[in-house]
Amino acid sequence: MTGRPDRPKTPLHRQIVYGMILGAAAGLAVNWYWGPTHSQQIQDFVSSVTYPAGRIFMRLIFMVVIPLIFSALVLGVAELGDLRSLGRVGAKTLLFTLVLSSISVLVGIAIVNLMQPGTGLAESDKQTLLAMLGKSAAEIQQPEKKAGMQIILDLIPENPIRSMVDAFKGEMLAVMVFSLFIGIAATLCARERIRPLLDLLQAVYEVVMKVIELAMKLAPYGVAALLFSLTARFGLEILAKLGWYVATVIIGLLIHQFVIYSLAIKYAVKYSPRLFFSRIEEIMLTAFSTSSSNATLPVSMRVTEEALGVPRQIGGFVLTVGSTANQNGTALYEGITVLFLAQFFGVHLSLGSQVSVVVMSILAGVGTAGVPGGSLPMVGALLVSIGVPWEGIGIILGVDRLLDMCRTVLNVTGDVVAAAWVARSEGFELKS
Repeated sequence: MTGRPDRPKTPLHRQIVYGMILGAAAGLAVNWYWGPTHSQQIQDFVSSVTYPAGRIFMRLIFMVVIPLIFSALVLGVAELGDLRSLGRVGAKTLLFTLVLSSISVLVGIAIVNLMQPGTGLAESDKQTLLAMLGKSAAEIQQPEKKAGMQIILDLIPENPIRSMVDAFKGEMLAVMVFSLFIGIAATLCARERIRPLLDLLQAVYEVVMKVIELAMKLAPYGVAALLFSLTARFGLEILAKLGWYVATVIIGLLIHQFVIYSLAIKYAVKYSPRLFFSRIEEIMLTAFSTSSSNATLPVSMRVTEEALGVPRQIGGFVLTVGSTANQNGTALYEGITVLFLAQFFGVHLSLGSQVSVVVMSILAGVGTAGVPGGSLPMVGALLVSIGVPWEGIGIILGVDRLLDMCRTVLNVTGDVVAAAWVARSEGFELKS
């Protein structure tokens, strides 16, 4: 007697989409049917039941933000290897990563300032939303204005441990810079002498990623609760804002993918952009379907060598490092998301504050895990650094999976472009 075959398990990203749809639909139904006459009861139910339920998922992720940032940034930089022995390849990889990540964030910030996706929410709705987000959002503090050398001075923490404790009170950038310097110092040390430290940080990183993986299992329920909370209280207006935000992110990603990368391919790699993109189609499709730079890595290494002719010794190094450190799409997404939520909550950012967002997004791109959902802790860390409550990330949580798929394509494309550029700069010919 044979039993019934096990039904295939629904993939997590589909569960999240279902949770988003069900939560939003239920919230809209409540808002439409009971909103005008029972607004206070709806607000009480949301603030005491559904929103706290959704925050459980976010709390599980944010409790590991500090160990994630420190371990990921140190390992991400240290994995560039000993620059003295790697010589030109290591230095060129680092240079490409910093330049392209900087350009990606600048593209994102230009787009979000042009499209203004977070403006226009009624002041009464904004205050209600702030109240719903809890005590930490009751009074949003405008970022402190700084000038001159004080900006640079504040990047270097006097006490890194204290900065980690106060990371959610504006010290996050100092934590990132401290982690970055530890990583740079690690590349200058003899690898056998620092192996115990790197092994310890790798173990911390693995444990933190397991916590995030377990937390992500609650994502469908958290998304449903959060979207219900928002749509029940604000109706279609909040969905319209989300749609404009999604459009802003996708436009930014498309510009960087097909304009900035095309220029780099044509003038730096000296290769046909059309031929390049046609030959890495398998890589882009795998990245879109898995939402993971790490999961795409084997495909990237094979296609880059076979279809483009990048030597294995260069492709293996650049692509492996890039899967963690070269996160152009993530840096662009994080810059747009932080500015969107700042606009949404009415936090005015000066030019200096936006420059800080650029710097932090670049560093966060280096330290973001190449797995689905890996950018969420980093986005929350950036938010608190500019005076926006980290709970605000719940607003964009329901659409993050779609954007995660899109930005991963940009991430892995950037890795391949970097590998091709390094190969050409080292005198190798690519397949025509």
